[in-house]
Amino acid sequence: MTHPLADVEVFLFDVFGTVVDWQNSVAHELQSKHYDGILELDWIAFAQEWRRGYIVNTKRIAEGGEGPRNIDALHRQILDGMLAKPEWEALGRMWGEEKRREVNLVWHRLKGWPDTTPGLYALKKHAIIGTLSNGNVRLLVDMAKHADLLWDVVFSGELLGSYKPNPQVYTSALTHLSLAHTPHKVALVAAHIYDLRAAAALGYTTVYVPRATEDIDMRDELKRHDVRDKASGGEVDVLVGSFEELARVVGEVKA
Repeated sequence: MTHPLADVEVFLFDVFGTVVDWQNSVAHELQSKHYDGILELDWIAFAQEWRRGYIVNTKRIAEGGEGPRNIDALHRQILDGMLAKPEWEALGRMWGEEKRREVNLVWHRLKGWPDTTPGLYALKKHAIIGTLSNGNVRLLVDMAKHADLLWDVVFSGELLGSYKPNPQVYTSALTHLSLAHTPHKVALVAAHIYDLRAAAALGYTTVYVPRATEDIDMRDELKRHDVRDKASGGEVDVLVGSFEELARVVGEVKA
């Protein structure tokens, strides 16, 4: 039987959560660089709430709702809304306009998971690699420089006209890659089953990489999806534990 990755020419990656550890990156920078007050604040909870706002709003906009198509603008709206809530209002009084602009850019400086950069370097030897992310272009480019992510191409919801899981995002990327008629030659790598389901419906090959912060209800880690590959009766084409494992598998298949 032919391996699911045998014909793949391009690997596109979801970024937030799959490539980078948004939770610890955001919490650590906010606590260490942007706060010197006396309040005891739960910075992990702050990062999670900010992220939840992103998830809810990008989904709503992807379904046709109103809102900015630029993630920096969306993140700022969410941040301002959070800082007006009772649980964060003391922090909101401390962070004026200049500080909020600076804090909002924390998403440009996220750190990769330990396997991210070595895995991408190894995979790049065998295929084109790039992003398929809701992040705006400048955010993704800044993040790539900060975290040493050597993309061949940056596909952004800002460029492609919507947010995932709107089908337009996936089909537009295929068109730009000149693979609209052979979508199986593009693999989406993600830690989010909803993203992979949307891509699979349009013919993409799918690769699932579990990450500690993803596909869970953030209040209950037991709600993580039980994702399996098709060989085990599941729904994704390939399941790997890291980008380095993915690069090894691709190297073996392409040898």
